[in-house]
Amino acid sequence: MLEPQHTMWSAPVDERVGRPLLVLLHGHGGQEGDLFQLSPYLPLDRTIAAPRGGIPYADGFSWFDVAAPRPAPLDLASDELAVWLRAVGKTASSVTLFGFSQGGVLALQTLRRHPELVNSAVMLSGIVEPEPDAGDARLAEFRPPVFWGRGTSDDLVPESGVEHTRDWLLEHSTLTERIYEDVGHWITDAELGDVNSFLRALTPE
Repeated sequence: MLEPQHTMWSAPVDERVGRPLLVLLHGHGGQEGDLFQLSPYLPLDRTIAAPRGGIPYADGFSWFDVAAPRPAPLDLASDELAVWLRAVGKTASSVTLFGFSQGGVLALQTLRRHPELVNSAVMLSGIVEPEPDAGDARLAEFRPPVFWGRGTSDDLVPESGVEHTRDWLLEHSTLTERIYEDVGHWITDAELGDVNSFLRALTPE
């Protein structure tokens, strides 16, 4: 379960009402501060929240057990995140999930399973869960904005998964795809700049 005391926030409770909420989801073995340190480089009109995965792993935390048969552990993690979103996002004007690696997989799966809670998603260095979900047909109807970024030298993301993810996103989302030459399993300044532009375009001035 997501523990409130392990979530980092960019604003106090009384300053979050009516603002877009951007939720940062760290990767496998990471922690809530990993992506939160990027906050100064993201749009300042957002309330930014960075929760911690609930499963201890190595020196950090995980959102779901990667060794367990999928998609059950991923579905459970997305449903738990949805419970948290219902509590913290009810006063937000919109909700965007921003995930890296395992956090990106979770972001997209939560959008699939709980589209009523999530308006858009950013998935970096991640792929879609290949098993169909009951929410896929509904998602394909309104095609929410999704940013998908990856590097050509990312050896942690299988090429077969990349191909399937592109096809799936083209069918179920309004896709913004960016590919970065000679970049591995990490976030670059160029990618962060593209994410910033994507987020700003969601709520134009």
